[in-house]
Amino acid sequence: MSLLAIWTLVFTVVAYLICGIPFGLLIARAGGVDVRAVGSHNIGTTNVARSVGKGAAAATLACDLGKGLASMLLARYAIAALALGGDVAALDHTTAFGACMSCVYLGCILGHVFSCYLGFHGGKGIAVGFGAGLGLYWPVALGLLLVFVLVAVPTRYVSAGSVAADVSLPFWCAFFGFPLVSIIPVTFVSVVVLWAHRANIRKLATGKESKFSFHKSGVGSDSGQGDGK
Repeated sequence: MSLLAIWTLVFTVVAYLICGIPFGLLIARAGGVDVRAVGSHNIGTTNVARSVGKGAAAATLACDLGKGLASMLLARYAIAALALGGDVAALDHTTAFGACMSCVYLGCILGHVFSCYLGFHGGKGIAVGFGAGLGLYWPVALGLLLVFVLVAVPTRYVSAGSVAADVSLPFWCAFFGFPLVSIIPVTFVSVVVLWAHRANIRKLATGKESKFSFHKSGVGSDSGQGDGK
């Protein structure tokens, strides 16, 4: 196994461990709420917003975005320094070496969705995926955000916007010149996030999915509303 492959594996695991930190659970718990027992039982931003409130949701979103971005930046500069003589440009998204970053990106998503700190349960990968996407190649992340907004804002279905953005991920990567070897891990990311939204997809298909709203006293704490974060 090459030095590059070894360090890529190491920092994919590091990304998994960092992104597995359940900030939504920790932040909501500080507010006296266990989000795993209310709403959709999910630890992501949307359920925190519905179950705790705007402030906790904003903090969760910032932390989930931040852990994804931090993991990608750490990996990019560390792998370049340890395996490529400090040549960060060698990990550009258009190069074969760029597949290293796609693998780390996959580690970020797997860590959040299958957190080792929560018995391999977790969130749905959208917020951390956007943050990590900024570190992978920021135009791809903006493309995902565009799709999310175009679907979620008019419909008020966060899950619909999340699924649409997720499905578009490999296509944005192809559009921006990622080689096939880099698109393969990213496609796996899309499949994992789609799987994490399987219950939301069923509810959307049957008209049972709830539209987004913030927490109000006495409202939404046990509604079982769906989400997409």
